[in-house]
Amino acid sequence: MNPDNHNDIAALIGSRICHDLVNPVGAIGNGVELLGMTGTGPEELALIADSVALAQARIALFRLAFGAAAPDARIRGGEVATILAAPETGGKTHIACALPDDLPRPEAKLAALVVMCCQSAMPRGGQIALQATQDAFEIEATATRLQTDTPPWAALAAGQPMPPLIPAQVHFALVSPLLVETGRQLRLASGDGWLRLSF
Repeated sequence: MNPDNHNDIAALIGSRICHDLVNPVGAIGNGVELLGMTGTGPEELALIADSVALAQARIALFRLAFGAAAPDARIRGGEVATILAAPETGGKTHIACALPDDLPRPEAKLAALVVMCCQSAMPRGGQIALQATQDAFEIEATATRLQTDTPPWAALAAGQPMPPLIPAQVHFALVSPLLVETGRQLRLASGDGWLRLSF
């Protein structure tokens, strides 16, 4: 697939959303099925509640990262922090945010995409710290194992066109166009077990 083709990117996003939502929605279905067979019980209700929370968190993240963001749209920093720091969103990665009360939505979208890129480099989880002022964002990721030697990371670091991607990597393809749109430049530094990005 050529990631520069808008139709391909749309297909990758659609596949990513479907992939990430199929498990929690399936678990909700399983919980409902169990309720039908056994009646209401705490284990079944807990399964459904956990799955609903996961699905809601993923939908909120996808809306922020993949949804439309008009140049003049705003979003509360607390809402962005809640979306990114939700355990259901971060998975094995703990995400801490220090954000202003009010942010331009395109910049918040860009931050979410870069955080997702960092998560892709942390297969065993780790820590991500996102902080921002009205003028700049800084993201620092730390982990015992960081995988930044992949083709998407190389392209992102060099500002080059993205190689063919799989749905789990589609966020990489969206970062560079949004950097241009917001007039920002990505700066990247890394070392043993750490990664720092600012824009």
